[in-house]
Amino acid sequence: QVQLVESGGGLVQPGGSLRLSCAASGSIFSINAMGWYRQAPGKQRELVATITSGGTTNYADSLKGRFTISRDNAKNTVYLQMNSLKPEDTAVYYCNAIIRHMPGPYEYNYWGQGTQVTVSS
Repeated sequence: QVQLVESGGGLVQPGGSLRLSCAASGSIFSINAMGWYRQAPGKQRELVATITSGGTTNYADSLKGRFTISRDNAKNTVYLQMNSLKPEDTAVYYCNAIIRHMPGPYEYNYWGQGTQVTVSS
């Protein structure tokens, strides 16, 4: 019913920047929060950042100041600008969205397929 399609991952040198995008499509009445999570090899998935439809943001403490989340509500798209990247930022980055398919209280949690970010010289 809903697809989240991520783009923008890749290989970057330490100190470089990348911008991830995630577009939601399908049966969407409204989108509440959108966010990014990441999972490094051998580690649990962790929060990177979230943003509400009103623009309120929340970041992992360790990433504040380097990563910036934003969204375009008209395009159902969320972005993650990543600056000053470090090797420890290497992970698969997943997009997340909390979506209503129709008016009412029911919301559903969706995930993208993930995009690889590799920070290496």
